[in-house]
Amino acid sequence: MNKSSSRRRAQIGEFWRRFRKNKVAMLGLVILIVIVGMAVFADLIVPYSKCVEQLGADKLQGPSLRHWFGTDELGRDLFARIVHGSRNSLMVGVTTSLLALLVGATLGASAAYFGGMVDNIIMRLIDIFTCIPPILLSLAVVAALGKTLRNLIIAMTISCIPGTVRLIRSVVITVAEQDYVEAARSYGTSNARIIFRYVLPNAMGPIIVNTTMMISDMILSAAGLSFIGMGIQPPRPEWGALLSNAQSYLFTAPYMLFFPGIFIILTSMAFNLVGDGLTDALDPKLKD
Repeated sequence: MNKSSSRRRAQIGEFWRRFRKNKVAMLGLVILIVIVGMAVFADLIVPYSKCVEQLGADKLQGPSLRHWFGTDELGRDLFARIVHGSRNSLMVGVTTSLLALLVGATLGASAAYFGGMVDNIIMRLIDIFTCIPPILLSLAVVAALGKTLRNLIIAMTISCIPGTVRLIRSVVITVAEQDYVEAARSYGTSNARIIFRYVLPNAMGPIIVNTTMMISDMILSAAGLSFIGMGIQPPRPEWGALLSNAQSYLFTAPYMLFFPGIFIILTSMAFNLVGDGLTDALDPKLKD
């Protein structure tokens, strides 16, 4: 038990040493920590009431000491809406990616492990969904179920499951052929235990990296859907919806476009930089 714990701590220490050598990835991690902290402590940073409080006298006021990011067309504080909007944007991105990972890991690992008829059935179903562009599939599901946060998460999860299944299947195929998997079979270990105890944990490197990148894509997709009015509905704040509101004031109040846009870009970039760092830190070929 002690040897196992010591080995695990050594592996974590080696991973962290290699990750922090990547200065760009560390920059992404710092940005990500700041943005996640902003979402977690949003209520302490600025009261939610400022997101919906309409001040007629302060309509379309530029950035100032009173309103750091200015106000929108209804006089609502843009800083408060961006801070609380980070919760919705991050929640959609993270929740969607984790749900897609859960379903994709189950289907992809099953297809690779069992092969044969199981593999054919699962992959042919995935091929059907792959024929539909992800954004179009998301739009169709939201249009059918309704414009709510829950339906947005369902729609985006469905749209990114096919890619996740394909990736996990390709990774698990090589792991399922290893000697320790055959040894587990010979001891009569159940298929479910082999998949979730031995196969998936040893394929986690590429899966973790892909999930990190997928969060970035889902944040951008959620912003895009909200921008065209098919995502999170007002008055609930969300970065893409804030961009949509700013269309009509592009020349009269450009700050309304700049601030939510820069947060979308920074968050997406941070996840991508962290994903690149994880790729380098988890790749055994790059060990020094």
